[in-house]
Amino acid sequence: MSRRRCFLRCESKSSLHLLPKHEEVKSQWLKFIFTVTPQQYISNNLLLCSRHFTDGCFLNLGEVNAGFAKRLFIKDGAVPTLFGPSRASGSQLGNSGKSGLAGEGDTVARPLKKWHSLKQTSATFDLLHSTAGPKKITTNDVTASCDEDLDICDLDSVASSVDSTAEEMFIDGLDPVLDGPSPDIYSPDEDCDLQQRKRSRLSSTCSAAGGDGRESENDGLSTERWRSLDETDVEPLQLDFTPVQEPGPKFLPSNCSSPLQFFQLFFPKTMMQSIVGHTNVYGSKCKDVGNPWLYLSLKDLKSYIGLVIYTSLLKCSLLTEYWRESQYFSPSFPAHVMSYQKFVTIANTLHFSNTIEDEKNYLKKGTAAYERLGKILPLSQLIREACKTHFHPFQNITIDERIVAAQPRAGLKQSMEDKSADRGYKLFALTDCTCGYTWDFLIYEGKSCASQNVGLSYESVMALVDENMLGSGYKLFVDKFYTSPTLFRDLLCKKFWACGPVLSTRKGFPKISVNRLSKNAPRGTMRWIRDDNLLFIEWKDSQEVQMCSTFHKAYEGDTVQRKVKSDALRTLKEVPIPAVVLDYNRLVEFQ
Repeated sequence: MSRRRCFLRCESKSSLHLLPKHEEVKSQWLKFIFTVTPQQYISNNLLLCSRHFTDGCFLNLGEVNAGFAKRLFIKDGAVPTLFGPSRASGSQLGNSGKSGLAGEGDTVARPLKKWHSLKQTSATFDLLHSTAGPKKITTNDVTASCDEDLDICDLDSVASSVDSTAEEMFIDGLDPVLDGPSPDIYSPDEDCDLQQRKRSRLSSTCSAAGGDGRESENDGLSTERWRSLDETDVEPLQLDFTPVQEPGPKFLPSNCSSPLQFFQLFFPKTMMQSIVGHTNVYGSKCKDVGNPWLYLSLKDLKSYIGLVIYTSLLKCSLLTEYWRESQYFSPSFPAHVMSYQKFVTIANTLHFSNTIEDEKNYLKKGTAAYERLGKILPLSQLIREACKTHFHPFQNITIDERIVAAQPRAGLKQSMEDKSADRGYKLFALTDCTCGYTWDFLIYEGKSCASQNVGLSYESVMALVDENMLGSGYKLFVDKFYTSPTLFRDLLCKKFWACGPVLSTRKGFPKISVNRLSKNAPRGTMRWIRDDNLLFIEWKDSQEVQMCSTFHKAYEGDTVQRKVKSDALRTLKEVPIPAVVLDYNRLVEFQ
């Protein structure tokens, strides 16, 4: 079996580097890997990934970040110094270079501790070609738990993947800034000593932890504890719901009744004419001298869009099947609308932006001024404005990630877990919980456009939640990727409620262990703790559930039926359920 992987068991897709030949440099590598260099080792297996080197160790970091090279190459004499991910590996750390765990896991070299990467689905994104370049897309959507896959990573990975580690965490519902793996992972040589230290600490803190064996992590806060179901919580003061406009559909013409008329609300005639003009200019440049461009009319564009919708409803294995003439299978509609050749021609030349502006933007590639979404930005902005114009959300709203299936050449193709589309543009969408209407959305442009201080999850929510356009008193339901105490407190300042599941490793989650929910607690057991305006809930269902909310009371007497094992039989039983879990499941999970 192939063993081409980082020796420190990093599961990212960064470039791998062999031991150097120079003896003095090699000895420094071995001290970094083993602390105490063993007498025997297999040098071919001692590979280190780019995570463990600072940016100054690479010869071609600039070329890789600009998209002109695939693999990172290290300088002669370069020595690994980082146990955490470096900037070259594509991860994003929190303030002062720290990991997602507050106050822990700095990236300077430590002789005992090693950074343990999360087991995640890897997604390598090709940023080597612009939209004006040839159609060459490299997409490796694999799981980084197979040695054969890691061989491919070593040979063909996009160095640092430009978004590799950050994207892996995003796919798994984690934020590279707010989340991080546990730093308490020791090397095998220190394992016995580690277990002895853990037993010593456990025996001295077991009584203070309420007998569940969890060590308290709050020095000087021993009086704080998780509270039980029978302890009363104070319900937060509720904000008045004051939307800027009356919730519901807006500005609908009296004659708007057919599907086409509703479609034209979001694709008005002016937008269609603009697309026709840009497509004709672009098509005339692309056509050969001997094969002149045939002018595209507004009717042709409408026919093309109609066929695109038709092909999404009737699935065929090949595009040519829609124009097939056979006694067994022959769809008649496409051939009556336009020929196959004309459909392909429009598909290859469809353009949404000014070609002159595209050329100016292309010259900026590799700089901060380059607009990665330049070719679809005019269309997306018009659609966003139309979405806001014709509907105003009700009180319960949510933000979710979506994938819009596409075959772009803009280096922005993404993949996401549990999404129907394999690859495409990644969107952050603000939707209404009542009807699922998308009120606004953002297109993810990559980690280079995200803050390294507050995190992508924080920035995406604050960019979509506009109190001047929406109003105040809204209740925002988000998933674990977005939920953080910092975000929820800042939303309260904007007079927005928020709730959602939260990771226990997220910054700001209470580290208090006294009276915390034990791992073998029966179904329906709950614990809660309040930190000013934030309520943290731990509830035992089939698994342990952690929630955070700014507008719920800990327990309001709700129950739910669950199968509970008793006397070797599983019977239905009413068990307590926190109101925050009940509301979240009703408004988000079952849409």
